[in-house]
Amino acid sequence: MLRALLLILSVVAIAHAELCKPDAQNAFKVRISIKTALGDNAYAWDANEEYLFRAMVAFAMRRYSSKSTTQISNVLLCNVTDRVSFWFVVTDSSKNVTTVPGSEVEAAIRMNRNRINNAFLLSDKTLQFLKITSTLSPPVEPSTPVWIIVFGVVLCLIVAGIVFLIVSGIQKHKKKNKESTERENLEEKVEVTLENGIPCEALDLKAGHINGVYAADDERFTSL
Repeated sequence: MLRALLLILSVVAIAHAELCKPDAQNAFKVRISIKTALGDNAYAWDANEEYLFRAMVAFAMRRYSSKSTTQISNVLLCNVTDRVSFWFVVTDSSKNVTTVPGSEVEAAIRMNRNRINNAFLLSDKTLQFLKITSTLSPPVEPSTPVWIIVFGVVLCLIVAGIVFLIVSGIQKHKKKNKESTERENLEEKVEVTLENGIPCEALDLKAGHINGVYAADDERFTSL
């Protein structure tokens, strides 16, 4: 009985070795840069981390298909290096000797990529599935709705335009009044009349105007 069990286990191990190897059908390579991502807080990649990775892949497969019966034992890792990199495949839970198509594994990983990254405190750049394209981060929604920002900008432009028109109108009105006042003052100062074609200064009717000829004659007579 024991020999039969050992024989079965060895056959399964050989079958798994054939399924999980570099560039095998439906196999994916993973490269992890823990030191780059976490610096001094980097953790060691060990058997526990490998178990967590297998569990997360099994979780992704089960979540991708509600009918999936994938177990942690269905996720196989091989060629693990110290740097850290490795290959993995997902075996068919019903047969356990064939692998799940790579397209299904890829779809499951892409759908649950953020959950897998968060489990290891990594990102798409530090936890790389080399044959699986990185997922795009969800767009960051601003705290203030975009339409409010646009409305505020338009309103500011309208208010600025109204203020500019009012200020420019006031300045033009002041300038016009100033020019009108200066013109009136200038006309009062340079007001002249023409007598017989000869320009003469306007007479001051209140103060009168002394004729120079008679002023000279008055000086020749002495007062009584």
